[in-house]
Amino acid sequence: MRQYLFVALFVTCFFLYGCSQGGSWQKVEDLEFTVVKDEDIPEALKKLIEEKKAAPFQLSYSDKDQLYIVVGYGEQETGGYSIEVPQLYRTKENIIIDTNLLGPEGEPTGAKSTPYIVVLTEYRQEPVLYE
Repeated sequence: MRQYLFVALFVTCFFLYGCSQGGSWQKVEDLEFTVVKDEDIPEALKKLIEEKKAAPFQLSYSDKDQLYIVVGYGEQETGGYSIEVPQLYRTKENIIIDTNLLGPEGEPTGAKSTPYIVVLTEYRQEPVLYE
């Protein structure tokens, strides 16, 4: 019985070590991006955002040679939130985007809000993963 426990522990440790070594998560390159202003969002994408923004959501949308990546944080009790993008990078198999919702600075406004961010980068075929 003790041998089986040791083998199970060894296999688990080996698996966890292998997963922590990067694999498909290892950064190949940082991707350049811009944050898109509301007035510059394509109409079809605006409609998708409008349908989804009440709840947290993530989506990607391509338009010719461009890739739009959208992250929404759902309805918040006040306004004044902002969203930062600490990382957008490519691995061998994926595009990884990391975003953070930042709370309102100063006195919160009384109105509810639905913060989201739209990031534009060059088109790529890899699937987008959200952190």
